[in-house]
Amino acid sequence: MRKLIVSAYKEVLLLLRDWGGLAILFFMPSVLIITITLIQESTFKAVGESTLPIILVDQDAGEIGQLVAKNLAEAPHVQLVTEVDGQPIDAERARELVSDGEYQIALVIPKGISSELNEKVNHNVNHILGEFAVTEPDSAAQPKEKTWKAKEINIYFDPAAGHTFRNSVKNNIERMLSKVEVQKIYEVFVNEMGLNEDPGLLNGEIITFKETIAQKGNDGIIPNAVQHNVPAWILFGIFFIVVPLGINLVKEKNLGTYIRLRTSPVSYAIILGGKIITYTVICLIQFMLMLLIAKYIFPLIGLIEFDPGTQLPLMVLIAFVSGLAAIGLGILIGTVAETQEQSAPFGAIFVIILAALGGVWVPTFIMPELMQKVSAFSPMNWGISAFYDVILRNGTAIDIAQPLAYLLAFFATTLLAAIYYDKRNRTT
Repeated sequence: MRKLIVSAYKEVLLLLRDWGGLAILFFMPSVLIITITLIQESTFKAVGESTLPIILVDQDAGEIGQLVAKNLAEAPHVQLVTEVDGQPIDAERARELVSDGEYQIALVIPKGISSELNEKVNHNVNHILGEFAVTEPDSAAQPKEKTWKAKEINIYFDPAAGHTFRNSVKNNIERMLSKVEVQKIYEVFVNEMGLNEDPGLLNGEIITFKETIAQKGNDGIIPNAVQHNVPAWILFGIFFIVVPLGINLVKEKNLGTYIRLRTSPVSYAIILGGKIITYTVICLIQFMLMLLIAKYIFPLIGLIEFDPGTQLPLMVLIAFVSGLAAIGLGILIGTVAETQEQSAPFGAIFVIILAALGGVWVPTFIMPELMQKVSAFSPMNWGISAFYDVILRNGTAIDIAQPLAYLLAFFATTLLAAIYYDKRNRTT
């Protein structure tokens, strides 16, 4: 036991000799969790809460244009723009303003759309009512079949607007125009049937949607950007331990420290045990540091406080097992690498690849099918799945047993691979 403690103490001394590296190890993940969460929180607010200016060019100057303008003016978080510098905006000017990036959206209603829609609706309504006539319909009085070419309402988008943003805006505008068409058809039916008053069929919505987040035993709590980002970047920071661990192993080999350790009356298991203990403590310190930032610093910079609540013990367990997986990977990289120039870049890039595959940056469910299958083998995917099961789904220890088992298996596999590689190279 004393040898194991001394081995761990040796690792601490190695780390303390490089204060800059130690500071970066804790500082960079902390900066990362604050920066990314702020960016994503701002993005969500920009899409859902900020006012979006929309240019409206009404070339029709009829009923449809008025209804569209009314609906846009009543829509939340929408600013209707029809003039710039006191001058009305025409279609060409609207296109220029959007292409220059001064506005993101412009809506151009073509001339004649109201009269054509009225004609089409009247024709179809008369045809339908004629089918229900009690007396034998007069073929001469029946409206002849007619086809109409669809009028195009142009929507101009800023070239910098993303595909998801464009689809979202277009769907909202299409729903609004569908509502306008339904209202028009309804009015014509009321008039043609000679009703003295509106029966009120369109007053109020008959079917509405209620958003419910399905969670174990606690439905209805809507997750926010903080709850998604904190576990993801905690996991990334934990796996970042791969870089300094790999570098220290390479240093020991290059400086001859490793040879002296191997010739001393200390087993290789003791040497590795000291590293595992030291870096596990560092991983847990890193985990607690980022939790403290999320709880106490986030509210000071306008973000929602992250409160783990009763799930903290399970989160500590996930962080501990994830730390073991990261340490196993770091030991393997440091054992295989011959120089720091091999270990540091490879470790950093490999962690980034694991993060990308694991769903830290992009959720796995929107990845291509092939990448979803590949991500199932990323230890970061196992770790983030466990965190999400606990934080977002109110999962229990049983729910996270499988991903934790995978992480422990990954730790054992990488550690055994490092021991085998080291033993083989020492005997050749």
